Amino acid sequence: MSDRWSTGRLEAFSDGVFAIAITLLVLEIGVKETEFDDLWHAIGAQWPSYLGYVTSFVTIGGIWLAHHSIVRRLDQADANVMRLNLLLLMFVAFLPFPTKLVAEAIDNSSAESAAVIFYGLDLLAISVTVSGMWRYIAAHRDLLAEDVGAEEIRAISSRTAPSIGFYAAVVALAILAPQVAAFGYLAIAVVAVFRSRGDRTVSRE
Repeated sequence: MSDRWSTGRLEAFSDGVFAIAITLLVLEIGVKETEFDDLWHAIGAQWPSYLGYVTSFVTIGGIWLAHHSIVRRLDQADANVMRLNLLLLMFVAFLPFPTKLVAEAIDNSSAESAAVIFYGLDLLAISVTVSGMWRYIAAHRDLLAEDVGAEEIRAISSRTAPSIGFYAAVVALAILAPQVAAFGYLAIAVVAVFRSRGDRTVSRE
């Protein structure tokens, strides 16, 4: 069909965006030369940057694992899958910006809540897009490889959906306790990575 694409370039382009976004995170960490007189203190004072870096790194890593699981089960992609994938990559590529805001505002009582909420909204958008992308694919079985069964579809659905509720809850928590919420985002990311599973088979290319 003329509206179908192979998944090779989709996966390659996506991997490139994930790699760039995850690399840009470290560029936001730094210590000014004016603080070198007490360097250890200055290094320690960057803890919000470390928190943002680790949280965003693990989050992107978890999304990459989920994305890999999805693409490995695709036989072909249609226009809607391509659009949803581009939307996902847009949110992922945007993540270094709210990560920087959180690092800069976490100790500012007037700004930290807004920064943490803004950061969480991007994470929520990423989670919703991944879940929506998989649900669309699952509803169009002709896009999937022939050997992908119902149990496999349900397993991926269960691994992509729960984060939506968790992110929504932590975003709400950020209104009252932004620093607690910031660590909540990290907890969600860590759980997502540890819940990831390998492919049932490695023979599919």
